[in-house]
Amino acid sequence: MKKDFLYSEITNNIANKIKLGVLKAGEKLPSVRKLSSQHGISINTAKRVFLELEGQSLIQPKPQSGYFVSDLAFFKLPLPETSSPIPFAQNREPDELMNEVYSTMGRNDLTLLSIGVASGNLLPLAKLKKEIIQATRGLSEGGSEYEPLQGNIKLRRMVAARSLTWEGNLKEEDLITTNGCMNALSLCLMALTKPGDTIALESPCYPGILQLAVSLGLHVVEVATHPVYGIEIEALKKLLPQIKVCLLVPNFNTPLGYCMPDSSKKEIVELLTKHEIPLIEDDTYGDIHFGPERPRCCKSFDKEGNVLWCSSVSKTLAPGYRVGWVAPGKYKEKLLRLKLVHSLSSVTVVNEAIANFLMTGRYDNHLRRLSKTLQENYQHYALAIADFFPVGTKVSRPQGGLTLWLELPHEIDTQTLYHYALKKGISISPGRIFTLQDQFHNCLRLCISLPWSEQLRLDLKQIGSLAKSLQQQPPSLRTAGRACS
Repeated sequence: MKKDFLYSEITNNIANKIKLGVLKAGEKLPSVRKLSSQHGISINTAKRVFLELEGQSLIQPKPQSGYFVSDLAFFKLPLPETSSPIPFAQNREPDELMNEVYSTMGRNDLTLLSIGVASGNLLPLAKLKKEIIQATRGLSEGGSEYEPLQGNIKLRRMVAARSLTWEGNLKEEDLITTNGCMNALSLCLMALTKPGDTIALESPCYPGILQLAVSLGLHVVEVATHPVYGIEIEALKKLLPQIKVCLLVPNFNTPLGYCMPDSSKKEIVELLTKHEIPLIEDDTYGDIHFGPERPRCCKSFDKEGNVLWCSSVSKTLAPGYRVGWVAPGKYKEKLLRLKLVHSLSSVTVVNEAIANFLMTGRYDNHLRRLSKTLQENYQHYALAIADFFPVGTKVSRPQGGLTLWLELPHEIDTQTLYHYALKKGISISPGRIFTLQDQFHNCLRLCISLPWSEQLRLDLKQIGSLAKSLQQQPPSLRTAGRACS
């Protein structure tokens, strides 16, 4: 385990230097033998480091010459700034704008760059249909009976087995099935908080989590977040006396797409455990990694049962099936009582079908194809943004997941841009819906999970052209599209 930790540390260190521009495009890296000698690792481990970096398109091999930092145009785009939310600011939910953006779900007349789910064209829909039929035939009473309160045994067994890949070492009895990850997060927050309590979240943050917290009467503290490293631990430390729960998305957070380094995950788990503050970990995107290996979760560093690990197949396999789960650690009994009251049972046939799909190995084959496609899409999107968007546009460099975060020049209001783009048949997500504070007005999120095409490239060109036209307008017109703030 120590060797694996060192390998991850070396890989992340080089990756971060490339992403931050410390190592420049075209710069030669140390040889495999030299890297091995510098860090006291085996030749095979050194090769593994380079393979992972190559898998992330961060480096490229040149025959007879070694490895070099990739000379790709989108690496020249600057990174978004570390967010700077105001501690304990008054929450101001952008509910009207949020509702407007999410009301476009399912519309076939729009290019939906606003909804962070994989396109049906990228999902194994025919195979899933067969699994549903087989599950109906194989289950007692055709799957019409209630499941055990803790959930489908086969599904829990498969999720537990898969946790070995990220050193979670879960057992089937550690898990409770839920109706998607949002249901898992909801049960966790209801079990651990009461109205008026304060919770800490990343900034920017997934709008669904913000809405959930507000609906439960919780006060949200947004924590400064770096686009590569994730949440700023020093900023979190200053908030600890006042917060009841911390909820994070450490692996391929939406909208930024970063993967928090293992050392940070370990430090946060130890810090929160010391202060007896539960950590709810949303790992919905953890399986969608652009590198060759799935990242570890905060849960893998949890020795006291203080981390409640939540995940699902909603972003990877079947959004509408609503299959999720939680490993709640020492809070298991609290969550079981809440599940009994709020949902009693998950959908029997669907959970059985997903369990069978995981068991056959088809899921891993699907994930490899999906991750490869999304990584290629990210590169296509970034190159289009470099070509068509205003000078000064900053772009995240996701290491996995489904989305890109853009920071446009300050004079461009993306709420206005949203309304202009909608008239052209394109839906984007303005940055204001990813916060409860008065920030991110010049930011936006794009979903990268639509199949790449020339039409999609033209749609991105259209957004870039609209952004440039906004930049040229008088200040009074630039914010004309703000329906709320």
